[in-house]
Amino acid sequence: MTIYVVFIGGFQSSKTDMELWLASATNQRNDVKFDAYPYPDIPHAGEHAAVNGFTQFDEVIKKIEDSGADKIFIVGHSSGCAIANEVNSRLQGDHKNVTLVDLDGFAPHPKQKKGATVQAWYAVGPGGKGKSKNHSLGHIKYTATHATEEWSLHFSLVNKAATNDITNKNYKTEGYAGCIANLDWLK
Repeated sequence: MTIYVVFIGGFQSSKTDMELWLASATNQRNDVKFDAYPYPDIPHAGEHAAVNGFTQFDEVIKKIEDSGADKIFIVGHSSGCAIANEVNSRLQGDHKNVTLVDLDGFAPHPKQKKGATVQAWYAVGPGGKGKSKNHSLGHIKYTATHATEEWSLHFSLVNKAATNDITNKNYKTEGYAGCIANLDWLK
């Protein structure tokens, strides 16, 4: 069975962040084809701003269609979930082989689901200590190993190496530091 994953980073994620995540993901699962896209270079993290700022929809959809994969995962983190949800809504055809994965971000609107399986994740720390930034939007719980604070838990969903050193002031530089891509949604 062939698997194709498109990952969309959250607000202020960079090309370098996506390269770090992609290298780790590929190293862990060389049987899966991965592509990763940073958040648009815009100053807003809102749902509409994310969708309006992302200019690669046609490219992403073409890659999905050309992949010939038996199983497709469209994954977004944080505000990147708005983009992932929109990618799924623009994808034509049967969605029975598509899983839309929202990691601590915007949940898809009913029209965006189009028959895809939806996984909405949030994170808690060891022993249930702390909750990720957008925990109220998720229904699948991930228990982090090294994080207990809101922002570190938020990043633990994409980076298993996330620690409480990640805060709302430094997430842009620390969120993907030492990245060990969290692929629990792929299991």
